[in-house]
Amino acid sequence: MNAFVEHHKNSIQFGYRCFDRLLLNGLIQPFQQPERVLGFFNAYREGKRVTRKTLTEIADQFQYWLKNRTEKWGVPLLDAPEGNDDESRRNKFVEQYFQDAKPNRVVAILKAREPARILVAIGDKGNDSPHLEYKQRWVNQFNFYVNDPHWGRMFVRMCPYFPFSARVCLNQHHWLAIRMREEGIDFQQCTNAFLKCGNPVRLQELADSLTAQDLLKCGQKWLAAFTPFITDRERKHVGCQHRLFFSQVEYCDNLIFRRRAAVDELTERLLDLNRTLGQPKKITMIFGRKVTKEYKGKLQTVIEDLDLPNPVIRSHYGHGFAKQYVRDDRILRTEPATNNVYDYGVNKDVENLPQLRERMSGIIDNYHNVQQDVLETFIDRGQLRRLAEPTILPNRKRIPGLKLDHPRQLAVMHSLVRFANIAAGGSVTTADLYAPTLDALGLTESQYSLAALRYDLAKLRAKGLLEKVPHSRRYRLIGKGYSICLVFLKLFEKIYAPLTAGLLAPFRGDRVLAEQKRCQLDRLYQSISDDLDALLRAVGLKIAA
Repeated sequence: MNAFVEHHKNSIQFGYRCFDRLLLNGLIQPFQQPERVLGFFNAYREGKRVTRKTLTEIADQFQYWLKNRTEKWGVPLLDAPEGNDDESRRNKFVEQYFQDAKPNRVVAILKAREPARILVAIGDKGNDSPHLEYKQRWVNQFNFYVNDPHWGRMFVRMCPYFPFSARVCLNQHHWLAIRMREEGIDFQQCTNAFLKCGNPVRLQELADSLTAQDLLKCGQKWLAAFTPFITDRERKHVGCQHRLFFSQVEYCDNLIFRRRAAVDELTERLLDLNRTLGQPKKITMIFGRKVTKEYKGKLQTVIEDLDLPNPVIRSHYGHGFAKQYVRDDRILRTEPATNNVYDYGVNKDVENLPQLRERMSGIIDNYHNVQQDVLETFIDRGQLRRLAEPTILPNRKRIPGLKLDHPRQLAVMHSLVRFANIAAGGSVTTADLYAPTLDALGLTESQYSLAALRYDLAKLRAKGLLEKVPHSRRYRLIGKGYSICLVFLKLFEKIYAPLTAGLLAPFRGDRVLAEQKRCQLDRLYQSISDDLDALLRAVGLKIAA
């Protein structure tokens, strides 16, 4: 149990973690090199030449097979609805066909023009030995929406062109619902989550029991059914069956609160604190480096959909992100997702499902622990003074202490507490920290050098808050390092700086603003200011002040 769950456990009814959306790419490995394709046709297609005409005939055969199947199955072949969020629109579009659908059945097929990697014959139409290459082309692909007996609602996207690239989309929430029905567990499923469960412990056990074989068994079953060009004998003896690889993965932690008011109050605090810690620009909190044309991906945290009832805190990293939001009124969901599992040090083959689950679960724990540090941070008596004192190293070298109002130090702390660092596994290089530190300071590289950054990092290392990862050039916060950085940032930016600004340079319009029109935070700051004025008058320091 992480610090966040431990602290709020009295308000939480139950919680569970599972994979949400699993998007798997399927490919037939023997068909990934042109020379192996030629070998296959020589051995299993009576030496037939792989020409442009042959490849066209293969695609036409799929179309004839599909027409026959739709008539036999009695399912509609429809054009996919258009829109920006294609998958969401398609899910809503086919929802009516899943009503009262029998298990192990295709309920609808959507045709859509999408990019695919296909085999192309380079040469004239009459050339019997053309040059074969793989090209990216926009072609008509077919999405088979299926009601699987073990996975429930899912879809398989098939490309009718050789080498029959495919995609399988699964959702573990549907899989868990079927498992719980089989075991007689009472539950309430709201869209894509469980709002009630009669046995939360068993729910988590079932979620953790998912194996790579469960993915392979389902995926290969339907891919074999939708690839009529390949015979069962060829799948068995030549290995001409689709292998599955992670394309997009979402792993979610769902905390179901007892009362809506509790989760609303908590998320309001999180949104407010996450808006102000860091260097806000518009509605974004830039904790990462600037996104330039040369950089691929994002390293930043943003608050999205501020005009909607449930804003999302989204932290981008590499090819993915971690997001936190409220759904179905009482569920706080924390969800890392990625389009490239290499970002987490995991290979793409679905056999690596256990390692991927462990890595993504660790990211959720880190995210929760950091959020708890954001919500509450405490300082022991005397500790702040000792942090400000110089540190004498064993070699007698003197390292300056930490100061609450030191701009360079605060800028470095801003760089260290970015959520992007958590999504990256908690370790960073000086290159990762340099750009956001310059941004926080508003300085150029000539005004604040990389050597100066390393000097400021040395102060944190001397206090045992930061360490250098052995045999690398990476740093990571250790012990209470993250919490101490937040203490300094919160004391300066949430207490000292706003109070000083309110006392020395108040906005003139605030004096005539009605009390009820001020936000709660401004009213609290004003209360502190008024109390300070009363204290100064009581001790006779009003004029001097």
